[in-house]
Amino acid sequence: MKTKIFAMLFIFLIPILALTACGTTPDEPIPAPEPEITQEAPEAPPEEETPDGIREYTNGSTSEENDDEAYYYTLSPTQAYNHETTANPPPPQPYYSLPPPVLYGDMSVEEALYNRRSRRNFVDTPLSMEQLSQLLWAAYGITLPLPNGPRGGLRTTPSAGASFPLEVYVVVGNVHGLSPGIFLYNSEEHTLIRLSYDDVRQELSDIALGQRMVADAPVTIFYTSFMYRITGRYGDRGIRYAYMELGHSAQNVYLQAEALGLGTVAIGAFDDGRIRALFGLHQGEEPLYLMPVGYFY
Repeated sequence: MKTKIFAMLFIFLIPILALTACGTTPDEPIPAPEPEITQEAPEAPPEEETPDGIREYTNGSTSEENDDEAYYYTLSPTQAYNHETTANPPPPQPYYSLPPPVLYGDMSVEEALYNRRSRRNFVDTPLSMEQLSQLLWAAYGITLPLPNGPRGGLRTTPSAGASFPLEVYVVVGNVHGLSPGIFLYNSEEHTLIRLSYDDVRQELSDIALGQRMVADAPVTIFYTSFMYRITGRYGDRGIRYAYMELGHSAQNVYLQAEALGLGTVAIGAFDDGRIRALFGLHQGEEPLYLMPVGYFY
């Protein structure tokens, strides 16, 4: 009987002794392993896309989604001044505020159309800042500001898809209150950005195959175009649309000049290479038109 009781106690004690030898008891829970902590890499910001499907990169260049047909360009002075790129924008160049445009004149549209002529004989009588302001506004000025719209808002000139591929420069030789030089018209702010301090009218006349009216006129408006702004949406047909837009704008200058008692003439004959160098045009910026403006005889 004692042997049987001893055997039962021995059998009961074996598991307790075994658990004690392992350093734990039946009442102690086995701790779960701690989870491994890992740090995920920050998610890269998505590339910004323009409405025309052209991605903008921090170096100021762009490419279309199809790299085989990519357009690469350098920012124009207008873009740089308005900080259309946020990646290290260059400092603004000297600029000059223009008087606000006058919206009611003394000459009707019908009379301006009737009087419109190409004038080629100019006198070097100075223009006023008000006259210069009115001419540039007629060429490419804002008529309906749209802060979130295409390039500042709607303009005096129609543009396919509101792409506005044109840039408007002005060579100043004789304007009251403004020393000579080359300027870029900033349509969004209705200001002039100075690009040089030289009277280049004679040099520009030589570049325009010796056409004397460029040297005689107190100012000359110069048009260029960034074709990528319009071909990105319309392909090669956009080039045709850009030329149409140039015609609209130039006719505005013709009519505004007549209404101001001034004259102008459209000139397409010039040395492309030399005019690019004179104005410091950017890659992809095409020279299109010269329009000397002034009093005539």
